[in-house]
Amino acid sequence: MTANYDMIKKVYSNYKDRLNEIRKIVNRPLTYAEKVLYTHLYDKATKEFIGGKDYVDLAPDRVAMQDATAQMALLQFMSAGRKTTAVPSTVHCDHLIQAQVGAVEDLNRATTENKEVYDFLESISQKFGVGFWKPGAGIIHQVVLENYAFPGGMMIGTDSHTPNAGGLGMIAIGVGGADAVDVMAGMPWELKWPKLIGVKLTGKLNGWASAKDVILKLAGILTVKGGTGTIVEYFGDGTNSISCTGKGTICNMGAEIGATTSVFPFDEKMSSYLRITKRVDVATLAEGLADELCADKEVFANPEKYYDQVIEINLSELEPHLNGPFTPDKAWPISKMKEAVKSENFPDKVSVGLIGSCTNSSYEDIDRSASIAKQALAKGIKAKAQYTITPGSEQVRATIERDGQLKTLTDIGGVILANACGPCIGMWKRMDIKTGERNTIVTSFNRNFAKRNDGNPETLAFVASPEITTALAIAGSLSFNPITDELVNDKGEKVKLDVPSGEELPPRGFDEGSAGFVAPAEDGSKVEIKVDPKSDRLQLLTSFTPWDGKDLLDMPVLLKAFGKCTTDHISMAGPWLKYRGHLDNISNNMFIGAINAYSKETGKVKNIYTGETKSVPEVAREYKKHGHSWVVIGDENYGEGSSREHAAMEPRFLGGRAIIVKSFARIHETNLKKQGMLPLTFADPKDFDKIKEDDKVDILISSLAPEKQVKMIIKHKDGSKDEVMLNQTFNTAQIEWFKAGSALNLIASKQK
Repeated sequence: MTANYDMIKKVYSNYKDRLNEIRKIVNRPLTYAEKVLYTHLYDKATKEFIGGKDYVDLAPDRVAMQDATAQMALLQFMSAGRKTTAVPSTVHCDHLIQAQVGAVEDLNRATTENKEVYDFLESISQKFGVGFWKPGAGIIHQVVLENYAFPGGMMIGTDSHTPNAGGLGMIAIGVGGADAVDVMAGMPWELKWPKLIGVKLTGKLNGWASAKDVILKLAGILTVKGGTGTIVEYFGDGTNSISCTGKGTICNMGAEIGATTSVFPFDEKMSSYLRITKRVDVATLAEGLADELCADKEVFANPEKYYDQVIEINLSELEPHLNGPFTPDKAWPISKMKEAVKSENFPDKVSVGLIGSCTNSSYEDIDRSASIAKQALAKGIKAKAQYTITPGSEQVRATIERDGQLKTLTDIGGVILANACGPCIGMWKRMDIKTGERNTIVTSFNRNFAKRNDGNPETLAFVASPEITTALAIAGSLSFNPITDELVNDKGEKVKLDVPSGEELPPRGFDEGSAGFVAPAEDGSKVEIKVDPKSDRLQLLTSFTPWDGKDLLDMPVLLKAFGKCTTDHISMAGPWLKYRGHLDNISNNMFIGAINAYSKETGKVKNIYTGETKSVPEVAREYKKHGHSWVVIGDENYGEGSSREHAAMEPRFLGGRAIIVKSFARIHETNLKKQGMLPLTFADPKDFDKIKEDDKVDILISSLAPEKQVKMIIKHKDGSKDEVMLNQTFNTAQIEWFKAGSALNLIASKQK
């Protein structure tokens, strides 16, 4: 039987009756996203909520955590005072496996190197009723799609690509660990009611175009912040032609436009996927509610009336895209790449092509890529670039090994990596180039910020479909267009690649491969949580100090960040992942990727009391040692990227009190609030320019209240002052987090 089937059955019970009640309250038809949101309110709906304005309390059905973020989430949960989690929850060991040689060797090495972390996660999961997926079982989002996602459900996950489950009609939202603690502790989870972007899909994908190209094109339209504060809801006849896993790819990468989440309506493709993944019972229930697991008919008829923005994409005319470098929204149709390579001076040689990851590792993705490889071999061609394949799960890996795709891909020179995130998140020990060497890679991943994949700021990463990535790896050229261009084979003959083809689902069903799931103990009270007090990778948490109710005075500006400041800049992943369970140690990476607006140096700032220039964490520790709270100044969309709460916990741990920017990415702003930090925005963005290197600031917050601006006094070294106004988005409940010192402090006090 399906995991947590009783919970799913409960969600579906009286679903239609509840929606009819909600329609009476709002007095209008509902979009699909609204249906899921309203039916998951912590308390019954009493009024219509306004997108971008109202905060609501929600009751998600489940929580998913990957191993890097689960460490801190579960360390926090230990302080919540509960014996078990209030909702079904899982941990997935996918982030700590470094890609280096190949699947077997890399997994064996990771299991040894990360033993104490895996032992901790397994023991704490056993104790608190959490399902545990061992290293090698697969990437969190693929495993969730295969086992837990269901139409009409709601899930939060401690990873920004949690929206992948929208491919199965689920509202799935990426959050920080403190949000996960709320839900696991049985508390309401708070969210600002999202606005809605409706994306109407017409026509049908054909030729070299794939589901990945839908989101690559949309990213080019909306940019990395165009979806902030919204749910992207897909509708139209075109949705029915895209596979369930293709829909997952599109929803997964919605994180790259800043969207709260993305979702598709339930259809036959989802039903087929549920059935082939042995969830016939859920498919049957969903089919019985098919008319409600989508937007109401009136919404289809007049979408502009119900969505805040409507975008239409004709799938029949969609061209394959490559997005990059250094940002996932710089969209190039493949027909424009030859021109772009010349005009932008991109290195044309593709050094590595990488397919797979949580975004594009389905059976369909691999089968279509293998079809290209198969014809290349038949035509006398092998890959000119390095080529790697990352299966999304053990189930996918075992199935494509059984059905022959893995052999085909390795026959053209491919290397199979572990069922883990690997190069997608910087867990890649790259051997072929030196740091600082300018080069081009093409991936089917989702994110391509500078240094994201290999730590090299001179690697230009382009995001494409697995099919285009495979073709470009074979050609070894970024400017190669498989639709129009020819290749020369080993006999000197000109040959052309045919259009890729592949099965959406394995005709013989899935092979589950090696078991990777460990169920929690029936009685967790007897389980001992494994944390060595001398460990440099795990550290029990100490509560942050509550606010004393006073204004924050004479705070130095630790850093004024120049340009893009993502969570990768604030708290790098890659080799730093090993310290995700040790707040003190990982704080040594705080802002080491950020660019100093004054010196343009990366990761270094001046101590205004001593005049010395040191790394950002070193100066922060010096300020903290001498009792100086500090602030950071940032630009637009500060904190975009991964959901990692470490980017909020580290500043708080090292003495930060406020982050003041032009605008925030959604998850990061919430993470800062949860940790007792003040996320503030300039009322006038031009005031950003008034902050000088040696300034100190006063932030007057003694009368902090919802929708009330905060005054900041900038005190310059020459004795002059500037007064600027700052906006803040705290509501009444969030102010209580701040007063308590953190949201966790408040939860712990309530549990007692």
